[in-house]
Amino acid sequence: MKKIILLAAIVLSAVAVNAQFSKANLQASGLTCALCTKAINKSLEKLPFVESITVDIKSSNFEILFKKDQPVDIDALRKGVEDAGFSVALLKLKGEFNNVEIKKDSHHTINGVTYHFLAAGKGNLAGEQEITIVDKNFLPAKAFKKYSLSSKMSCVQTGKAGDCCTAEGISAGTRIYHVII
Repeated sequence: MKKIILLAAIVLSAVAVNAQFSKANLQASGLTCALCTKAINKSLEKLPFVESITVDIKSSNFEILFKKDQPVDIDALRKGVEDAGFSVALLKLKGEFNNVEIKKDSHHTINGVTYHFLAAGKGNLAGEQEITIVDKNFLPAKAFKKYSLSSKMSCVQTGKAGDCCTAEGISAGTRIYHVII
């Protein structure tokens, strides 16, 4: 009986959720001209899940629409920007959520990808919502430090499941994205 209760607790704590990310707002840093913007745009257009990109050169913002029913690879977005010679300063994802109960330091698996909600009060994500990726290499170092101090869990520093996450049934070494709302 104890094993069944423990198994149920593990399954409920790392809830699998279906959500479809439809678009992203990516801000790049290090751009100095229109050619820089063009290099990032060309790199991102090659990603198989990207439908289209609208660029605002003045703010270095890229509005990215994703193909419907295609899994979004967040690290591939970052790598695309880095391959063009720049870095990500901010990445926000928009998607449809179906009553996802969140709280501070809760983990949720969305389409096979694990997200760790930092600094979140108790709440319910329903309908179109926006989340911001606050992992290392997805924002400036000073901003990362601020968010990394909001949790004592070791996965925040590494982006990989550690002891803090495996207790919730997440496999050690699993890639975890840290997000805020």
